[in-house]
Amino acid sequence: MALLTCHFFSEALQTSTAATVLLPEAARGQIGMGGADLAGPPPVLYLLHGLSDDESIWLRRTSIERYVADRGLAVVMPRGGRSFYTDEAYGGAYWTFLSEELPRVVQHFFRVSDRREDTFVAGLSMGGYGAFKWALRQPERFAAAASLSGALVVGGARAAELHVRVPHVWAGADPEGSGDDLLALLDRADPASLPALYATCGAQDFLVDAQHLFVEQATARGVPVEAHVHPGDHEWGYWDRHIRDVVDWLPVRRG
Repeated sequence: MALLTCHFFSEALQTSTAATVLLPEAARGQIGMGGADLAGPPPVLYLLHGLSDDESIWLRRTSIERYVADRGLAVVMPRGGRSFYTDEAYGGAYWTFLSEELPRVVQHFFRVSDRREDTFVAGLSMGGYGAFKWALRQPERFAAAASLSGALVVGGARAAELHVRVPHVWAGADPEGSGDDLLALLDRADPASLPALYATCGAQDFLVDAQHLFVEQATARGVPVEAHVHPGDHEWGYWDRHIRDVVDWLPVRRG
């Protein structure tokens, strides 16, 4: 795999930002690492970080490079701040950056596929929320989306009960019912148009009830979600183990 740290100016954010990018190669000489031969541009996984982290964290805390190497899968890990991948009331236009600008930047800088069947999104905690929001709001873009320990309930009284409080994003307003409310997005979704959805969370994680609530709502709306709960907490040991499950689950085409 080739590893790149890409610094660039964002028109949406009106500031410089960064992304960590893994690009596949057909290397055979590296000890302990495979490669992949693919015809044409490789498929791409947008992998989103959590609230306290940045674009480098997945590479620092997991073996994501090793997990994707033999699949020929490019991975784009953007900087999302503490934004919940939302156009913040006081701050940056991170939803606009993620959903509109970033895919254009990726296509401009890198040789990766832009086909729906080759495009995936996943994330942990805040990033799990961001991944599902992107998939539900732009289902035509993705073949599959995954949440690891996702903060999947951000609006209404249940958000406070589940200890999901992000007033810096919405300036104290309640996002319930808006385009930032995943449960509301499920209500409006056409199940036939959605990508495949996968959710995993630790049994001891404080966000496990948020996953249960999301899956219950999805099931009631006819939206299938492959959901898993395993022993574990809100920590990197869990995410390192289970991002590998996500990578195995993704419908990545073979060359």
